[in-house]
Order: sequence, then structure tokens, then C-alpha cells
Amino acid sequence: MKRKVSTPATPVQRLLLPFQQFLRQEASGGLLLLACTVLALAWANSPFASSYTALWQTHVTVGLGGFILDKPLLLWINDGLMAVFFFVVGLEIKREVLGGELASLKQAALPLVAAVGGMVVPALCYVAFNLDGPGAAGWGIPMATDIAFALGVLALLGKRAPLSLKIFLTALAIVDDIGAVLVIALFYTAELSWLSLAVGTGFLAALIAVNRLGVRHPLVYLALGLGLWTAFLKSGVHATVAGVLLAMTIPSRAGLGGRQFSTAGRELMSEFDQGAGPGPGLSDRQQAAVQALEAASQQAESPLQRLEHTLHPWVAFAIMPVFALANAGVGLGREMATAVVHPISLGILAGLVLGKQLGILGFVWVAVKTRLVELPAGIGWRQIHGVGCLAGIGFTMSLFIAGLAFAEEQFLTVAKMGILAASLVSGVVGWLLLRGASSARGS
Repeated sequence: MKRKVSTPATPVQRLLLPFQQFLRQEASGGLLLLACTVLALAWANSPFASSYTALWQTHVTVGLGGFILDKPLLLWINDGLMAVFFFVVGLEIKREVLGGELASLKQAALPLVAAVGGMVVPALCYVAFNLDGPGAAGWGIPMATDIAFALGVLALLGKRAPLSLKIFLTALAIVDDIGAVLVIALFYTAELSWLSLAVGTGFLAALIAVNRLGVRHPLVYLALGLGLWTAFLKSGVHATVAGVLLAMTIPSRAGLGGRQFSTAGRELMSEFDQGAGPGPGLSDRQQAAVQALEAASQQAESPLQRLEHTLHPWVAFAIMPVFALANAGVGLGREMATAVVHPISLGILAGLVLGKQLGILGFVWVAVKTRLVELPAGIGWRQIHGVGCLAGIGFTMSLFIAGLAFAEEQFLTVAKMGILAASLVSGVVGWLLLRGASSARGS
């Protein structure tokens, strides 16, 4: 928890206070994502629908000299901005593996078992409807979980949702993200350019080298990361995978230990007190102490923690809403009735709505009965069932994988309809189950 120094609020601060309070709420990112989804659907089904399509197909060119990248705005969002999203996902994965809920096999066992069930069973449900059909490539769509939406719905329960349940859902979603990244890298890769892949490998090796040499400045990792992203963009492996690989090279150790920082802080504060001058402002001695304390504060926080903290609001309140606005606009015309019974949408609905809850609940039940794992304190089977339903909110990751799976617009549109419907049903059912479980516990 961050502590803030109390200072008199200025008029601007009082004006911005409601917005700051909104941004600090756990459900805020999910609410903004939902608002952009509704806006995209309304826009795509309005008299201005042609402007919606035209905007995202507008070509944007970036380049220098003979090196030019010319892509529609939609692809800049899906290949560029989403690489930042995957970079933050990678930072979260690394943090959890090194010192979080996935740091040991005992801690990781329950979310790992749940995530495997929540990926395998939905994929099989989808394949049951599309084994030999034109939608066979979409088997990875129902495997994904949208962590922002799922945690947002859970946050709506407030204190009625125990902390252990939030931790379980977060760890499950992170393992799910690892699976989604592997699926994208291994199965949704275009024809490979071995030269570009070799260049990307060189950038990755350079990133590992600067990490080993103790380089901590983010600009070094940014420069090499841009080279890695560009090489992967040209290689055929989806560029967002570069974001995860870059995250794995970010230093996770602080330059200054907790005890060292505490000692340095006390010495610098003493220096600050002793350096007071006669004037109203800071003396040169106090200014030097403040600057040294600021440098020590940066050293006490690892680059991984600092980057994750800095980028998370941008991902939650800018990148993901923009992605939703650009990708969720589906025309709900006369074809909607046909789309609902299309094998692709049926497979997605079956996978996300039924497969997720059956896979998570079933795999966890077997693991508990065979004593491979234990349920955390305060969590019962109804809550595991509710989390299984919330995991069926695929949305962001499912839309992303659908865009990779289907080049044909008709199949992509059907897939989007299935994802939106399944995510809505999963969110509502999951919330009702967890709300009922918390009410039963309170009675």
C-alpha cells in the first residue's frame, strides 16, 4: 500500500479527485473495457458504420530511409500496442514465478491444474463442432481468459469475495496467459523468415547480455526491445511474442537491499534536517540530500517492478480499451441468426461457457480427491465453480487469437459474435454463482 504525504489540495486536484478514485478501483479497467465494447458495437451498427471500418483501415506509415513499415491502423494496434500488453503480461508472469503465487510447485499446483483443465476441455469442445470444417483453425479461441474482465467482475462482489479467491483467479489467469502465448507462438505463426528470426535471436541475446552485465536503464532495454519487436514482426512469428520475451530479460533484482535503503534513507534525512538554511526554499545541502534520496528510492525498486507499475495503468485504461474499440465492432444484421448457429460460434460458446467451468471444476476436483492439491482456506466448490465460469470471459485474448486464426472476414465476424455472447453469459453466471456462494457463507 502506498502512503501519500498530506498537502493542501489545489483546485485542479479537487477537480481530478473523482477520476483518480475511479482509476484506483479494481473494477475500473473492466468497466472502461465494457464501455468501449458497447461503443464499438453501437458504432458498427449505426448509420456511421462505414466510418468505423474506414478508420481502422487507415494506413499509417513509419520509417526512416529505406526501412518503411506501412500497415492499417488496426494492425498497428494488434501488432504494436498489444505487444506492450503482452510485455506487461510477461512482467507479471516473471514476478509471479520468481516470488509470487507461482514461485513453488506447491503454490502453483492448484492454479496450474485449473488452468490446464480450462484450456484443454474448451479446445476439445470447440473441435467437436469444427473438426473437419472451415473453422478448425479457431480451436485456440476458447482457451483464453480475459484477466481484466474476470477480476473486474470479481471486484464487483467487494469484500464478499475472499482474498484467497482473488489470488486463485489471478494465478489461474496468469498460467492461462502462459498457455495462450505458447499457443500463439507455436500454432498461429505464418511462414517463417529465418533471416529475420536470426536477427531477432541476436537482439534477444543482446538483451540477456545487458541483463547479465547489470545494466538497469530502461532506455537500453527499450532500444533493443524495438529491434526485437521489428525482427519478429518480419519473421512470421507474431510480434506480440517479442513483448513476452523482452519482459523475461528485465532485471528483477533491486540495486539496493531493503536494509541498505533504510540505512541510507535515515542518513539522508538526517543530512536534510541538518542542512536547513535561513531562506524559505531548500538549501543546496538539502537539495543534494533530496536528489540522493530519489536516486536511492529508484535503486530500491527493481526495474521489473517499476516498469510493471508504470505501464499497468496505460494497458488497463488505454491499450486494452482501444483494442476493444477497434476489434469488437460487429455488424449485428440479418446474418446474426445464422451466425449464432454457425459451428464456429457454437464451438466458442460451448468452449467458453461450458468447457471452461467443466474443465476447471473437473480437473480441480480430481486433483483434490487424489490429494495432489488442497483447496485454499475460505474457498469451497461453489466458488471454484464460479471462478470457472468467470474464466469463460475470453474477450481480449479470444478476440486476439480469432484475428490470428481467421483471415476470412465472414469467419472472423462469426467468431467475434460467439466471443461476445459467451463472455457475457460467463460473466453473468459466474457473478451470480459467486454472489450466491458469499450469501450462503454469510448466513
